[in-house]
Amino acid sequence: MSRVAAIDCGTNSIRLLVADVMRSSVPSPGSLALRDVHREMRIVRLGKGVDATGVLAADALERTRVALADYTAVLRRKGAEKVRMVATSATRDASNREDFFGMVRETLGIDAEVISGDEEAGLSFVGAVGDLEPEDGPFVIADVGGGSTELVVGSVVDGAATVHAAHSVDVGSVRLTERCLPGDPPGQGDVDKAREVAAGILADAFAAVPLDGVKTWVGVAGTITTLSGIAQDLPAYDPDAVHLSRLSRDDLHRVARDLLGMPRAEREKLGALHPGRVDVIGAGALIVDVLAEELHARAGIDQLVVSEHDILDGIARSIA
Repeated sequence: MSRVAAIDCGTNSIRLLVADVMRSSVPSPGSLALRDVHREMRIVRLGKGVDATGVLAADALERTRVALADYTAVLRRKGAEKVRMVATSATRDASNREDFFGMVRETLGIDAEVISGDEEAGLSFVGAVGDLEPEDGPFVIADVGGGSTELVVGSVVDGAATVHAAHSVDVGSVRLTERCLPGDPPGQGDVDKAREVAAGILADAFAAVPLDGVKTWVGVAGTITTLSGIAQDLPAYDPDAVHLSRLSRDDLHRVARDLLGMPRAEREKLGALHPGRVDVIGAGALIVDVLAEELHARAGIDQLVVSEHDILDGIARSIA
């Protein structure tokens, strides 16, 4: 058994997982199993404005530094033996990315890795399928982040996750909000434009990721887990209630419609919604709604399985 720490720094949030990794006989001898020691998420909005300016803002870098300093103290206190930090969409696109790298090196003591969208998708897949029955595959995994969306198709055979195809596109809740949905709430014309933009960008992902034989759609990461909490009308976010919950295409359309029609002051009253997602969750819901329509049309899939396990779990497994 080893204790590892995984950090995922995205466009909207930074997250930490400290976990014990051990060999298990389930689902097959020699499989890796994770046991959470500490899991945490903070909204730092590192990528705020990057789509328009191409630069990481100084206040966003400072918010990220403060969170990372706290995470560093936690993982050291918990005795993590190996640490890996990955950074995704916002840092890939920023001209001053070296400011970010230097901050991470000084704070955490190791370099952050800027991974490609395809590697991000692969790690998300490995993390997402751990609690699913292999016979429910092949799976299509969707990870809707703040700056990008990843689609990955794969299977689990003899306990090993195999990725068949993966693709990342630059559409996420923060990007789409800043580009198309400035209103509070947005007008119908802006919503229609945002849907057109999202569908056009996601078409590239669907063109690159064949869906032949796919049986199950799995959604991971904060946008999708939040939508599950809202759809269930949870009084407060509950990961146990969210993990492996199922949402129909009608559920997703209803939640997207309702969120896009709400002013932010009304969204703030939703118990399952983190305050840091209030202004961007409508765009995130719209992206998921477009995914639902496309998966229905292309593969006949009408249900989303929501997983609490995602790229963080994949990162932890990668350094076990």
